[in-house]
Amino acid sequence: MNDEQPQTRPQPDAARTEPRLGPAIRKRRKQMRLTLQAVSAASGVSVGYLSQVERDNATPTLGTLAQIADALGVGLDYFVSTPKPADGLTRADQRPTFSLPHSALGYEDLAAGFPGAELSSYILTVPPGYESELVQHEGEEIIYLLDGEIVQELGGQAFHMRQGDALHYSGDTPHAWRNPTDRPARILWTGTLTVLAPRGAAAIPEMTPRAPRQTPRGRTRARDD
Repeated sequence: MNDEQPQTRPQPDAARTEPRLGPAIRKRRKQMRLTLQAVSAASGVSVGYLSQVERDNATPTLGTLAQIADALGVGLDYFVSTPKPADGLTRADQRPTFSLPHSALGYEDLAAGFPGAELSSYILTVPPGYESELVQHEGEEIIYLLDGEIVQELGGQAFHMRQGDALHYSGDTPHAWRNPTDRPARILWTGTLTVLAPRGAAAIPEMTPRAPRQTPRGRTRARDD
């Protein structure tokens, strides 16, 4: 293990505006649902030292911070860069579009992913007849129907949503949705859950797609959110 002796941090200054490193590391680790032990194993930094860093009781060297950042699936600049207003801008003709393996859904990524960002946001294109599986996870979600219709199941209730309708809910409430129509639907999805993990990150079980299967009604079901 690569270990370091704690360094005493200067007392907080009322005028100090730079982000605190320890809480930023802890927030990222929690977003990735990783334990201190998992980050320690991936980074080579001891659990005890990582704990001190997260509590702002120790300041890692740049090399050690790079090891921690790599274990958390981000670059070093994720923790040392200060976001600028322009970092949050994405252009309509430059945003990445993609789909997940074994999924019929199409995604357009709206979030910029600047250092410290907590929100994810996508435009989902949902094909006719698509049904998601029932899922639960941490965080919150907001969906807004841009086009088409879906039926959102939430906590045992079904909500028939049309263009312009929105729904805000906690991810730990069992939820699923389907497109019962014969035309695609487009959903603006925003949430605190990281749907696509960056390089080196652990997969989030609730969001991992399963191979499609046919329901008795012939609709395609896959795990997506």
